[in-house]
Amino acid sequence: MAASISNPTNPSSLPLEERVAIVTGASRGIGKAIAVHLASLGAKIVINYASNKEQADVVAKQINSSCSQKDTPKAITVQADISDPAHAKSLFDEAERAFGSQVHVLVNSAGVLDPKYPSIANTSLEDFDRTFSVNTRGAFLCCKEAANRLKRGGGGRIILLSSSMVGGLRPGFGAYAASKAAVETMIKILAKELKGTGITANCVAPGPVATEMYFAGKTEEQIRKNIEESPLGRLGETKDIAPVVGFLATDAGEWINGQVIRVNGGYI
Repeated sequence: MAASISNPTNPSSLPLEERVAIVTGASRGIGKAIAVHLASLGAKIVINYASNKEQADVVAKQINSSCSQKDTPKAITVQADISDPAHAKSLFDEAERAFGSQVHVLVNSAGVLDPKYPSIANTSLEDFDRTFSVNTRGAFLCCKEAANRLKRGGGGRIILLSSSMVGGLRPGFGAYAASKAAVETMIKILAKELKGTGITANCVAPGPVATEMYFAGKTEEQIRKNIEESPLGRLGETKDIAPVVGFLATDAGEWINGQVIRVNGGYI
């Protein structure tokens, strides 16, 4: 589902040309695929990472190597812990400084999942707090910053990554699913609060996707079971998710607002 809109005054232009996008958790997995895809649609990208600078630099190099203007980077990397309000603010500060423009698109893909998959009874307070700190507090801080600083009057997009586990409700995902359910509720209210700004707010909720985070702590049997549960007989791939986010980020996705879109091949 690739976006294919064009500027009537410049039919050859890309749908996100000259727009600035921040993608959190973009050094690997789904976030990386989203960053690369948005860049292919013309966006200038802020690649956020929490700790792995090397991986983030590889993503930036991949994007910048395809840019015709070698002296003007199309992608920059910014280290930030999105659960820290000063760090969340720094993402927007650095974007505006590097690209000389307001940010148009925020995609919050950063997230954590406890690879022990404990029951609620066996979830430690420390692990619960960490899950909510990144997944919920981080999403809140990014939304708060975006609601105040995104470009208004058209083209403003807030896209948060949730999880189909909010609907799946499987044992072992208590804290994780709860943290993402809070994000989905927040985005629906935010969309209404942004009335009159031209900014849309949506969630994309993937099912099982073959990433490092997905495979961590899972047995071969658990992976096989997820594949068997899918009507399409496979795990999702990052390339299944990125184009949906890309569509929502373009003008073609403007009429989708305050929604949670499950992208899971029919898993749930």
